[in-house]
Amino acid sequence: MPMELKTIEHDGKTFAEVKDGKPVYIDDDGKELSFDAEFTHNKIKELNFEAQKHREAKDAAEGALKKFEGIEDPEAAIKAIETVKNIDESKLIEAGKVEEIKAAAVKAAEEQREAAIKAKDEEYAPIMEERDKLKQRLDNELIGGGFARSKFVAEKVAIPHDMLQSRFGQNFKVEDGELIAYDNQGNKIYSREKPGEIASFDEALETLVDQYPYRDNILKGRGHNGGGANGDDGRGGDKTITRAEFEALDHGQRSQKMSDGFTLVD
Repeated sequence: MPMELKTIEHDGKTFAEVKDGKPVYIDDDGKELSFDAEFTHNKIKELNFEAQKHREAKDAAEGALKKFEGIEDPEAAIKAIETVKNIDESKLIEAGKVEEIKAAAVKAAEEQREAAIKAKDEEYAPIMEERDKLKQRLDNELIGGGFARSKFVAEKVAIPHDMLQSRFGQNFKVEDGELIAYDNQGNKIYSREKPGEIASFDEALETLVDQYPYRDNILKGRGHNGGGANGDDGRGGDKTITRAEFEALDHGQRSQKMSDGFTLVD
């Protein structure tokens, strides 16, 4: 389960809690952690540079090994060369040793090349893994922060931002440090206010909510009853769930409740 952004309520609105200029997250153990986006971004750049150097070294090693393609067993190749120096060429051909030496040389070179490539892959694999983890944390902070700081969510949405994120968070991706929204068909969402430009976070989120079949249950003043009902009684009434019940669910269950048209009540 990903870390959740810690929030505070003020004047009926939800805001991300910030400590020393950094948003605060709660990990799986309930511990609070401050997320330093600038440090993480710089660390990713550093790891990318280091990975590039390893790739260049790997390519250089592969280039050097190409000179020995066809030689699989260096010791056997050296021995073969010495043998050729000391025996009559016609006898060597008659004995069928030429092809045997060639085959041994090819095998040795290929094994040596594969061993060098494998060694380089294993050397920079941990660096790539660390870089990917840091990038994922940065992406999660950008997406989660977008929902927590959204003016659209604060002013027009009647459910908590994390509930909204559990339903629409997968529609956002971080590309070149920017949040890009995609519709359910996998198409980028473009701005209606600025044709030709990618939609801002709030404009894209509003577009996604407008296309959502149960939007009346999550927007203020559009079917959100605010309490009183106890769920679907089998007579076609609104489906509701209390905040305590909702917060006890995992992210997948929360998303399913939203897809089923449930409304959060106090």
